[in-house]
Amino acid sequence: MSFTDADVQAALKQLIDPNTKKDFVAGKSVKNIKISGNDLSLDIQLGYPAKSVWDEIRAMVENHLRSALPGAGKIAANVTSKVVPHAVQRGVKLVDGVKNIIAVASGKGGVGKSTTAVNLALALAAEGARVGVLDADIYGPSQPTMLGISGQPKSADGKSIEPMQGHGLQAMSIGFMIGGDDQPMVWRGPMVTQALDQLLRQTRWDGLDYLVVDLPPGTGDIQLTLAQKVPVTGAIIVTTPQDIALMDARKGLKMFEKVDIKILGIVENMSTHICSKCGHEEHIFGAGGGEKMCKDYNVEFLGALPLDIHIREQADSGKPTVVADPDGQISKVYKQIARRVAVKIAEMGQDHSAAFPKIVVQNT
Repeated sequence: MSFTDADVQAALKQLIDPNTKKDFVAGKSVKNIKISGNDLSLDIQLGYPAKSVWDEIRAMVENHLRSALPGAGKIAANVTSKVVPHAVQRGVKLVDGVKNIIAVASGKGGVGKSTTAVNLALALAAEGARVGVLDADIYGPSQPTMLGISGQPKSADGKSIEPMQGHGLQAMSIGFMIGGDDQPMVWRGPMVTQALDQLLRQTRWDGLDYLVVDLPPGTGDIQLTLAQKVPVTGAIIVTTPQDIALMDARKGLKMFEKVDIKILGIVENMSTHICSKCGHEEHIFGAGGGEKMCKDYNVEFLGALPLDIHIREQADSGKPTVVADPDGQISKVYKQIARRVAVKIAEMGQDHSAAFPKIVVQNT
């Protein structure tokens, strides 16, 4: 029995990508169909990093095609991922070497935003993406400690600076520029916003699929600078279930809405505490607050993380959870959240600003 490209496409319209919940044809993932006699080869190109599930998706596609195409011979599916730039706020200059920027924000401090940001960045990198972290908390930089990076960045030309490296991430922070962890940044707002712009644009980011920006808490100068000058693909709000944290998280969400930055979703941190002695689970800061906020504002609940001493210990030691315990349950949650964020970005409109306009010369 012979079959055609159309038969292959029709078969794959019936197969749903478990990550996007769309069929592979609608998701524009099917590439390079080649038929030789009864043998078939094709590429499945995912728009999001998913190295950990490539084999699973390949097997799923091959098994489905064997079932849908009776008499088919050898079937070989090659699964890869390709991350492309996506649309940002209008009129904002793009950053060289960066395809997509993800802002991680919180309304108030102490909710685990920086820990969430670095673990999400590491989770994206574990799935095969090229990822960087920009520590935008000028007054309280924490990423150098969390990534276990010391020293100062180098400059080859006296104008640009090379990003620091830690656990496969490219990183930049004001913390690399100051002498010692106990040195305060006694700066007024304009100095802070200028410093953020310089850290972002003078760093020689090298081919990043995603740059995760760890914002300071609140809705002040740095957040407004980000909205006005930084080409943000989307923002993640981190909160705890506590009413006071949720109140401030709502303000952060509304701020991003007002400046036309898409909300990718909400992460609820310190959702539950499980006693290490007896295993009793308790909602110390309340229950269901993050999910209710998502319903109120029609945004996605990306996931919930526990209040766990290991998360704190691992971040303080310079080896965040996704690195320290890559196969553990908490790392799996971080990876699920990261994959969901990547899928949401992949579903957004592509950025076509780099395309040259057509110039038509007419004789008059």
